[in-house]
Amino acid sequence: MINADIRHLALGGKTILGDCKLQLSGGWTAIVGPNGAGKSTLLKALAGLLPFEGKVELRGRELSKWSGRERARALAWLGQNEASTDELLAEEVVMLGRLPHRAWLAPPSAADVAAVERAMRQTQCWEWRARPVNQLSGGERQRVLLARALATESALLLMDEPLAHLDPPHQADWLTLVRERAAAGATVISVLHELNIALQADRLLVMDAGRTVHLGSPEDAATRDALQQVFQHRLQMIELNGQWLVLPAAAPARISNVLPLHGRRHD
Repeated sequence: MINADIRHLALGGKTILGDCKLQLSGGWTAIVGPNGAGKSTLLKALAGLLPFEGKVELRGRELSKWSGRERARALAWLGQNEASTDELLAEEVVMLGRLPHRAWLAPPSAADVAAVERAMRQTQCWEWRARPVNQLSGGERQRVLLARALATESALLLMDEPLAHLDPPHQADWLTLVRERAAAGATVISVLHELNIALQADRLLVMDAGRTVHLGSPEDAATRDALQQVFQHRLQMIELNGQWLVLPAAAPARISNVLPLHGRRHD
């Protein structure tokens, strides 16, 4: 689905990425690493939002050779700190995700309306579809923006810190949505700081200092070792009921003492 070989990317004269390579097709990949590792910059490069030396191929064709409309249909984007849409109603924001499917100035089709409703119901924001975005909380707004990305109905979904402002139940809902999209054949790539959720992905892309360090399954010991390395071994990793979990290395003794009763530690 997507292949990348980014040799150099600089912003403001400062090198941000170098020697970033990946090849992904289907499933859910979580990009993880410490602050400043280049995670968000890499995701923007994959979306064609930043210039760089190297190439990104989507479905075997260089992304730079896709027209803007083709690219907008092929991939959906959910970024951080996006341009304000406060004057729009929630439903109007989600409808923006359908623009690549419509002729210039054409009104929404029945398919557009159905896709918007479906996406808003999936993210549980349909009930406030007629409310201005500036009347929504941060978490509610984030669910509207997620619905906009889903409404595009693309085979590639790129999301930069999609769990920002979401409470734990809605983070769990997001996880369900991602798994459903991946099961349906989509390729999902997300930048996450929530390591315990990232460890539930099909693959982890571990980054450090602007480089891709490792790509592998969370079940692979080499992946967990790479994660420990980039976080300078400041993590505790345990296996609990078949799922790997992360705690700070300085977790309180009352937590550490009970873990061996239920899980296997990997420091």
